[in-house]
Amino acid sequence: MLTHEGQRSASIAAGEGTVTADMVAQIAYCPRRFHLAYVEGRWADNAETDGGRFTHRRIDSVDEHLPATGDVTAERRTLRSVALLDEARAVSAKLDAVEVWRDEATGEALAFPVETKRGTVPETAEGPWEPERVQLMVQGLVLRANGFTARSGAVYYAGSSRRVEVPFDDILLNRTLVLIDAARGGLQGRSLPPPLVDSPKCPRCSLVGICLPDETLAAAHNDTPLSETTTPEVRRLFPARDDAFPLYVQEQGAFVGKHGEVLTVSREGQRLAEARLKDVSQLVLCGSIGVSSAAIHLLCESGKPIVHLTRGHWFCGITQGHGLRNGYDRAAQYRTASKSERCLALAREFVRAKATNQRTLLRRNAEPSLDQDLSEMARLIERVDELGSLDELLGIEGSIAARYFGNFGKMLRPKEQATGAASESWGFDFGCRNRRPPRDPVNAMLSFGYALLAKECTVALAAVGLDPFWGFYHQPRHGRPALALDLMEEFRPLVVDSAVITAINTGMVTASDFIRAGNACSLSDNGRKAFIRAYEARLDQLATHPVFDYRCSWRRFIALQAQLLARDLRGDVAGYRGITTR
Repeated sequence: MLTHEGQRSASIAAGEGTVTADMVAQIAYCPRRFHLAYVEGRWADNAETDGGRFTHRRIDSVDEHLPATGDVTAERRTLRSVALLDEARAVSAKLDAVEVWRDEATGEALAFPVETKRGTVPETAEGPWEPERVQLMVQGLVLRANGFTARSGAVYYAGSSRRVEVPFDDILLNRTLVLIDAARGGLQGRSLPPPLVDSPKCPRCSLVGICLPDETLAAAHNDTPLSETTTPEVRRLFPARDDAFPLYVQEQGAFVGKHGEVLTVSREGQRLAEARLKDVSQLVLCGSIGVSSAAIHLLCESGKPIVHLTRGHWFCGITQGHGLRNGYDRAAQYRTASKSERCLALAREFVRAKATNQRTLLRRNAEPSLDQDLSEMARLIERVDELGSLDELLGIEGSIAARYFGNFGKMLRPKEQATGAASESWGFDFGCRNRRPPRDPVNAMLSFGYALLAKECTVALAAVGLDPFWGFYHQPRHGRPALALDLMEEFRPLVVDSAVITAINTGMVTASDFIRAGNACSLSDNGRKAFIRAYEARLDQLATHPVFDYRCSWRRFIALQAQLLARDLRGDVAGYRGITTR
C-alpha cells in the first residue's frame, strides 16, 4: 500500500501550490484516491497503513537535515527523515533515508535516496510498482534541485529485507513530470474521478469504504436491476462492522479527560471508565458532563465528533474538527435544495422507503388480522410517485403513519410477571404516537430512540461533508438537523422501532425503568442504559443490502446511505435509493 507520508500530509491544506512526492505516487496509484485524500481531506487507516506506520516507527522518530554540497565528504553518510523542497518546480518530498558522499574522482556531491515499504518485492519486470518508482524519482528531482547528483535510488522492502534499485532514466523522468502536472491540476479539481473497475488495488486501499468503487458503479445503474447490468459483482471491500463504537457518558457530574491516546471518565477523583481512542467512534455526553480541552483537541484532530445530549437525551449539538476540505458537496446540496423538483424526488424516496419498512415490520410482527390495513398502506405507498408537492407527501405520510402506529401495540408482547399478571399491568399498552412530552413508556422509548438516530445520521452526514441542517423533505429551521431527519426516515422502523419491540418483548426494559410525572413519562437512568444496549445491539446487527447483496451492520448502512446521498448530489451516481427490506 502507499506511503506513510500520505498519512501525515493528507491533512495539509490543498491549494498552497506545492506538490509532494506522495501526491505524485497517489495519483499514479489511483486518481480517485488522490482526490479523496488531498482535495477532500478524507483519510482512513487499515491494516496496511497501520503496518506501514509500524515499519516506519524508527525513521519517523528523528528528523535530519541535508548538508550543503560543500560539506559532503568522501565518507558515505546515511541521513533519515529528510524534508526537501524544489522551489523552481514547487515540489517537496520527505525522504525516508538518503545516502550522501563525494565522488573523489569527479568532485560531485552524490545522493542515493532509499524509500522504505512494509511489503515484499513485487514479481514484476520493472521491479517496484510505478507509484513507488515515481515517488523515488521525485525525491531524485528535489535532491538535484539542492545541488546533488542523483542517478538512481532504491526501494527497501521490509517484508523481504531487500533493496531494489531504481535507475532515474529519461522514461521515468518524463512520466514523473507528467504526473507532477496531473497532481497540480488535480488539486484544483471539483469532480471526483470515476472509480477503478474491478481493480485488485481496491481491497488493499484504506479509503475503499469512503470511495465505494463497486457501489458507485452499481448505483450508476439505479434504474436497472443489478443482475441485468454489465458491471462486475459488488464486492464488500470494508469490514461488515465498525471496529470503534460510541462512548456514552451518562453519570451526571462526570468529567472526560485524556491520558495519552486514552479517554478517561472520572467523578470526584474516582476513575469510572476509560477507552482507547482507536476504539471510540464518537463521544456522547448525556447531560451535565464536563470534558477537558485536551480531550476535545484529541477528538477533533482524530476526526471523532463529540455529541451533546440533554439529560433527557434530546439531541442538541455536535462538536467536531474541520478535517474535511470539500465545500463542493455542500454547494451541490444547496443547489439541489433550491430546485423544487429535485427536493420532491428525494422526499418521495425518503417517504417511500420509510413507509415500505413500516409496512414490512407490521407484516412480520403483528397479528394476521391486519390484511385490510396492510393493503391500504400498500395502496398509499403506490400513490407516492403521483404526488406533486411536499404538502401532499406529508399528508400521505401521515395517513400511513396513522395505520402503522394504530397497530404498533399489536407487535408488543412483553413477558408476563411471575404472578401471571396481564401484560397491560406492565404499562406497555400503546394507543397512539405522542411526544413533547411522551405520555407512556413506549412513546418515551420511541422519542429517545429517534433522538439517538438523529444523532447518528447527523454524524454520518457531517462525516461526508454535507450540511446536516439543510434538508430536502424536512425544511430548514433554526436548530433542527433537517437533512439528518430526512436520512433517518428510512431507518426509523428498521433501527429504532425494532429496538423498542426487542427491548419490550425480551424484557430488557420493564415498567420499573420509567418515571412518571403528571402526563409525562421518561426513562430512568437504568432504563436509558438498558435501551441504549438494545439500540446499539440493533445498530450492530448484520443485514443483507437489498441492492449490493452483501452483509453489513445497520450502522454501516447509515454511513453508506449518507455517502450515496452525497454522491447523488454531485452526480456521481444515478439517483438516491432508500433502503428497504423484504
